[in-house]
Amino acid sequence: MDLRIPPGDIDLLAIGEVLIDFISEEDVPSLGEAETFRRYQGGSPGNIAGNVARLGGASAIIAKTGIGAFGKFCKAELKRVGVITDYLVMDHRVHTSVIFVSRTTGTPDFEAFRAGDAELTPDEVSEEAIQRSRLVHASTFALSRRPCRDAVMRAFELAQRHGKLISLDPNYSPRVWPDQREAMAALQKLYALATVTKPSLDDASRLFGEGLQPEAYIERFHAWGPRLVVLTMGKNGVIVSDDGHVTHIPALPVTVIDATGAGDAFWAGYVTSLLDGHDPVFCAHVAQAVVAQKLQRVGPLPSSVDRQALYLQARQTMRPTT
Repeated sequence: MDLRIPPGDIDLLAIGEVLIDFISEEDVPSLGEAETFRRYQGGSPGNIAGNVARLGGASAIIAKTGIGAFGKFCKAELKRVGVITDYLVMDHRVHTSVIFVSRTTGTPDFEAFRAGDAELTPDEVSEEAIQRSRLVHASTFALSRRPCRDAVMRAFELAQRHGKLISLDPNYSPRVWPDQREAMAALQKLYALATVTKPSLDDASRLFGEGLQPEAYIERFHAWGPRLVVLTMGKNGVIVSDDGHVTHIPALPVTVIDATGAGDAFWAGYVTSLLDGHDPVFCAHVAQAVVAQKLQRVGPLPSSVDRQALYLQARQTMRPTT
């Protein structure tokens, strides 16, 4: 795919949820077995913005929190790693959203307590921020409630108008969005504007049903609009479909300590490499190298990650693929 990289002084602008993650100290399959938790700044868009900054990129966030201790903590953590917080809305009328998450080597269990993140309005989406950006990214979690869903739609419409790349993470969960018919309709509308997407196999099966082959899931996403589909499959690696040209990339061998946030680490590595002008398959090798670092530690990536070292590692690990 001949992907035109637009200009801008912000590499990635994420829109959606910034919240508090309470992640269990124990490695447990369900929250009911956890006893102690540690606080982290969370929310997939916020995590991706933070990871892009850790990789040396310029990132910004549009989201809403409260003005209390949790909102201040989120803003401070984002600023600490270099995320531009000029467009973060802190509102005295709302509380900061909170999620409890199990630490696990597999798919984490979670329970969400939604508040301020869902209250972001279209009027709070800065067109200046869109104009400054190269790629605009959002998650399905953010779409599950209004008015935030309408805010994301406005951001995508502005991004398309200004010729920006548009990325959507279909991290659909029926526990967050029980009305699947409504979710599918909203996703189709947004995917009509999207350029790239990163579904996991879990995401795809929740949306389209279990039992399909990976290539069939990929075709479903292409039919909705994105030209570039990157399907992550955990230990089975990644499939990159570049306008229908499919490449399978095996997973790197790694000892998994904590899988929480792995998808966000992967996508930050991928889009950072993509915005540097690399081809979609090479970007997946870079993303694999980033996620390997995340999987071997509890919590987020290190505060600074050597991007050039990742590119070197990706070149060294590239081998014939099918």
